[in-house]
Amino acid sequence: MGKKSILALCLAVLLPVTSYLLVRGFSSGAVEMPRRYYPDSVITRIVDGKQKDDTVWHKVQNVTLTNQLGKQVSLDDIQGKIIVADFFFTRCPSICPTLTKNMKRLQDGLRLRDIKTNNDTSFVQFLSFSVDPERDSVPVLKRYADRNGVNHDIWWMLTGPKKTIYDFAINEIKLAVQDGGTVDSNFIHTERFVLLDRNHVIRGYYNGLDSVAMAKLAEDMTLLMLEKDKTKKRKIF
Repeated sequence: MGKKSILALCLAVLLPVTSYLLVRGFSSGAVEMPRRYYPDSVITRIVDGKQKDDTVWHKVQNVTLTNQLGKQVSLDDIQGKIIVADFFFTRCPSICPTLTKNMKRLQDGLRLRDIKTNNDTSFVQFLSFSVDPERDSVPVLKRYADRNGVNHDIWWMLTGPKKTIYDFAINEIKLAVQDGGTVDSNFIHTERFVLLDRNHVIRGYYNGLDSVAMAKLAEDMTLLMLEKDKTKKRKIF
């Protein structure tokens, strides 16, 4: 069995199995949640006579673009969802096909999980931002999405003004920070997947070409799903 087949199998099995194991660990406090990135400020307050410092984390600001169905969409449309994002272009002959295939495996892992457990998979939204929006028009993205088995409801391929996309990637997703300041502001080409929590705080960066990193991303997605539901009363476990 090849590496790609192994990854697909791991993701299909990992999401439902880790959901059970992590819920148990979550209730016992044994699970370490994905870290938050980029503190913006610290708020100091007095609680019961003691000083308490609360960190305000960088929150990714809203961006409005157009998806593969020609619909104008924004981050504000994804309230309460976990987001997995990457950056690609349809004519890319190198890393992008693998990134798209691995995102598809994440999508399919959720779908398999839905079939087996009847759990709602709408807690996650996949976003693929085109870094070549002049060529990646809506029809081009639609053909690419259909060719790659994209579920249009939970996976948007996005196009729009290049400046808007690049400003978002550099200033909000902070790709330049993660890539050691080496991001080309004229043409972004990164293998990173980015994980945002339901509050649009960055919770992880992952090498989208690496099977181990992708398995970690799948695990962290499940953890953030549980974090989302932490205050809800569960009917099981």
